[in-house]
Amino acid sequence: MTAPARLARPSRTTRTALLAVLGICFMTGLAWASVPLYRLFCAATGLNGTTGRALRAPGGIDQHMVVAFDTNVAPNLPWRFRPEARTDTVDIGGRDMAFFDATNTGPRPVTGTATFNVQPAQAGKYFKKIQCFCFTQQTLAPGETQRMPVIFYVDPAILQDPDARDIQTITLSYTFWPADAAPTGRVAHDG
Repeated sequence: MTAPARLARPSRTTRTALLAVLGICFMTGLAWASVPLYRLFCAATGLNGTTGRALRAPGGIDQHMVVAFDTNVAPNLPWRFRPEARTDTVDIGGRDMAFFDATNTGPRPVTGTATFNVQPAQAGKYFKKIQCFCFTQQTLAPGETQRMPVIFYVDPAILQDPDARDIQTITLSYTFWPADAAPTGRVAHDG
């Protein structure tokens, strides 16, 4: 009977090449996943004023918070965009709704998409959106005005956070961009 054949061990060059290919695949996958992972991280921690999403409000308590609304429009978007009310005093934990009006002042239909943030940034993780126009693209015909709601609440956990419990006003800021343009450049304040 013959001895079993030994498998040839890959050469050092082959192992190095294989590790390099695996490293490139890992780095490509990491680069591809970085944006969604960053968004999840920001939503979980409120980093950069990122808000969270929720299905319903937990119920109001007998403490209040002022929510201010700020609106902006990218210079290449022919829209007028404003909140119906500049501020709202809300019950912490209570469901609330604010309305915004957008008007296409241009000669053609335009699709826009909104980006948002919350200031101060440490309040971001406690500002929860239940429904928002910022989750979908908005198309307006020339001269058309659309009334857009946002349903939200301020999480009562804000009162337990030593870095956020003294906040008296939260500012929710929106910027509308053309849907086909990346959010870069100067922003025109329209509010």
